[in-house]
Amino acid sequence: MQLPATATLDEAAALAETLPAAIASGSGPLQVDASALQAFDTSAIALLLQSRRLAQAAGRDVVITGAPAKLAELARLYGVEELLSLSPSAPPASA
Repeated sequence: MQLPATATLDEAAALAETLPAAIASGSGPLQVDASALQAFDTSAIALLLQSRRLAQAAGRDVVITGAPAKLAELARLYGVEELLSLSPSAPPASA
């Protein structure tokens, strides 16, 4: 599952509607790629927590990769970093 560039309160409901299909469409851990996120707020954290809850209810884990540093900061601020286990984006390549 690829998160879009924008995940704010305005997009949260539409994004949440995509979760059941994403969870039902595979097996093994649900892969969530957050690398495209550029504009987001706490709604992105809520969306990730909801994906975790739904996936676990379906017997699946969630692996979140490419998390922007600011998303990881939000997760720490709200005390959910251990629940989400965010894997950071790769550092920029040196030129």
